[in-house]
Amino acid sequence: MAGGAAHPGAELLAFARFLDSSLQPLVYGYGPGRLRELRAREFGRLAGTVYLDHAGTTLFPQSQITSFMKDLMENIYGNPHSQNISSKLTHDTVEHVRFRILAHFHTSPEDYTVIFTSGSTAALKLVAEAFPWVSPGPEGSGSCFCYLTDSHTSVVGMRKITAAMNVTSIPVRPEDMWSADRQDMAAAGDPTGDPTGDPAGQPLHLFCYPAQSNFSGTRYPLSWIGEVKSGRRRPASRPGKWFVLLDAAAFVGTSPLDLSVHQADFVPLSFYKIFGFPTGLGALLVNNRLAPLLRKTYFGGGTAAAYLAGDDFYVPRESVAERFEDGTISFLDVIALKHGFDALERLTGGMENVRQHTFTLAQYTYAALSSLRYPNGAPVVQIYTDSEFSSPEVQGPVISFNVLDDNGNIVGYSQVDKMASLHNIHVRTGCFCNTGACQRHLGISDEMVKKHLQAGHVCGDDVDLIDGQPTGSVRISFGYMSTLEDAQAFLRFIIATRLRPSHGQPLPLATPGEAGALPEDSEAQDAVPATRARGSPSPQEDASPHSGVWNNLPATVDAEGLCLPLLEATGTQQTTSEKAADVPDGDLRSHVVTNLYLYPIKSCAAFEVTRWPLGSQGLLYDRSWMVVNHNGVCLSQKQEPRLCLIQPFIDLQRRVMVIKAQGMEPIEVPLEENSEQVQICQSKVCADRVNTYDCGEKISNWLSKFFGRPYHLIKQSSDFQRNAKKKHGKDQSARTTAALSLVNEAQYLLINRSSILELQQQLSTSCENGKEELFPMNNLISRFRANIITNGTRAFEEEKWDEISVGSLRFQVLGPCNRCQMICIDQQTGQRNQDVFQKLSERRERKVKFGVYLMHTSLDLSSPCYLSVGSQVLPLLKENIEHHDIPATEKFQDAIS
Repeated sequence: MAGGAAHPGAELLAFARFLDSSLQPLVYGYGPGRLRELRAREFGRLAGTVYLDHAGTTLFPQSQITSFMKDLMENIYGNPHSQNISSKLTHDTVEHVRFRILAHFHTSPEDYTVIFTSGSTAALKLVAEAFPWVSPGPEGSGSCFCYLTDSHTSVVGMRKITAAMNVTSIPVRPEDMWSADRQDMAAAGDPTGDPTGDPAGQPLHLFCYPAQSNFSGTRYPLSWIGEVKSGRRRPASRPGKWFVLLDAAAFVGTSPLDLSVHQADFVPLSFYKIFGFPTGLGALLVNNRLAPLLRKTYFGGGTAAAYLAGDDFYVPRESVAERFEDGTISFLDVIALKHGFDALERLTGGMENVRQHTFTLAQYTYAALSSLRYPNGAPVVQIYTDSEFSSPEVQGPVISFNVLDDNGNIVGYSQVDKMASLHNIHVRTGCFCNTGACQRHLGISDEMVKKHLQAGHVCGDDVDLIDGQPTGSVRISFGYMSTLEDAQAFLRFIIATRLRPSHGQPLPLATPGEAGALPEDSEAQDAVPATRARGSPSPQEDASPHSGVWNNLPATVDAEGLCLPLLEATGTQQTTSEKAADVPDGDLRSHVVTNLYLYPIKSCAAFEVTRWPLGSQGLLYDRSWMVVNHNGVCLSQKQEPRLCLIQPFIDLQRRVMVIKAQGMEPIEVPLEENSEQVQICQSKVCADRVNTYDCGEKISNWLSKFFGRPYHLIKQSSDFQRNAKKKHGKDQSARTTAALSLVNEAQYLLINRSSILELQQQLSTSCENGKEELFPMNNLISRFRANIITNGTRAFEEEKWDEISVGSLRFQVLGPCNRCQMICIDQQTGQRNQDVFQKLSERRERKVKFGVYLMHTSLDLSSPCYLSVGSQVLPLLKENIEHHDIPATEKFQDAIS
């Protein structure tokens, strides 16, 4: 960033200096120039993007997919349960892949069996159901299921199955496992852990732990496997024989696993963690010594050697894999694994190289993050680790952390995620399906978890702070194709948003084919240039949302939800004194509607009006259309910023929507569908299913030409009603019956000019000496994409309102709008600028809220309903709402100043 001297803590740690200071040899890349070549050839789609969620899923190389598709095009693979030639080819290929998997983990079919599942979760469920549990009885306490509290949800969930079998479940804390006594070999019993040593005479126990924590990246000792099985280290003081399940899903994506040395009894896997493709395929590796003891109840196609349909007679197949693979396996996905192994070995030379490379990046990033300090000496981040990143034996390429402000307060992970997306950086946030580790590292008690649930927080949402305490963290993770430039781009993002002064510089859009900026100290020969795109869409000539104002509406409008004909202004109104009682400070003219906007196409440009009809879902035709991709997925400016350059205009007289964009001929779309010709389709908005119809090939071609990729325009069907689901306020009937268009949460969004003015002033002070040009008021207003703009008296006073009246129309205030990174997009140019989001966050104490949601209260559509610029807005404060209700008998529905 230009201008202003940065604090010393803002300097990026030089990679060469880091390597020189390391106490151990570090390896970066896979040989001179190979990583740069790998990224350019295999991962061109990453240009302009920093992907740091490899622990969620790594990415597949282009050659893997090309090779797999070539295989499918040249061969015929039939159902492996048949006996024809194509089926035999499938069977033999699948068996070859089984051998390949075992060889990858340094073992053989003599020691382990590969059981294909839909993923590691299904593999864990299979173990819970098939393990030879012993229920407690008069002669003993029975089996015990122990699991490390730093385990994935899918491991903890096994306890529900064991509970149904009356088996005790015991959570074991990592610190307790570390300090568990290593018992004397003679007192421990059978040192081999051989399950054939009279298992009938003693209960069988199972201990589950992760090879690598998916929360912090901590790698737990593989030596625990042998120690637990031999009895030298016991998770719980229970007599009996112990078996070990090693959850390797998070570990094997970036590290080798040698099962010839560390002979776990069960090893669940998910292959997308290793290759990125295929998804929905995993395996359970079962130690053959334990396999005869496993129990099977259900049997599916292909698992039976023989059975009778009319009698309880069933004989399973002899092969362990065939016995447990119910139905036809996903054989084409299994065949894809062969190409995954080929590509991974060809590109990296093996998992040990991957382990060294990814750890080097993680250790460098950890060192750089740890060194960042505010001018007052306070740390910029809090990192959650048990290892201090001392070696790849104890730490995987995962960094879990929270960002702090200069007072030591945590900045919510949701805000960090949104800011990262503005820099085209992909991270993971939350607890990562590992509540136990999250609680341990963040100091969250059991009572707090329950309290957070009562406050509305559930796993996976964006509720990041409750009472100032974090509910989760930010996680970055590296994969085999990650580069030094990825790490440094992330570090520069943290420095730019926490330590550097803002200068109002726009963030350019990522352009396919362009890479990110080359690091200042790039001495690694494998570095990939990662320059950010300097170009941006040209400003649209007619991009201003203020064009196309409709001042004169027809006397009659034949549209859904509009009552006709238009009546003269008649009806009961409040007296002046009645209105004054409801207005703060008694100022009758303190709140007036200054602007009205609707957004006919979701995420496209605003259409400003001075007077507009209301329907049952809000302003008539507001968010009635949306742009979707070739898969029918709704697009927003977060994915496609240039949507703001599409300008829709509603012509009620001609009953068409005219759509304009720079360099394109205007195109018209009918306001209503032809019920005999429409193609009904379904899509989703904010997790809600909506019935829509396709607006046709002509507009689809128009959009596809403008954006350079296949897009469609769809409209919500007139006979489909989507109801508001969030419960706000006291009016139960209003909550449950409010109809929504394609809006996110509510029918209307209101913002206050006083709030905008305060933000504008804050943005001006962020510039050195105040010399930078202010964000124009209209520019800021357009970023927040509100329907109703008022002139207010105090900033953010609207958040204290419970209801408002505009003329005789009444609206319930549902609460503030939580903002996403879309407010950083200039609605006239499509360029990004993070300053608006960051300054708003600072002003609102790390919660990016702006504007309030409104919903109709007892809207009467038996007479015409309009909103008009100049109308007086009468707010009702929350504490006064019980005393200042407007009579429900009022029928006049035209808000006129």
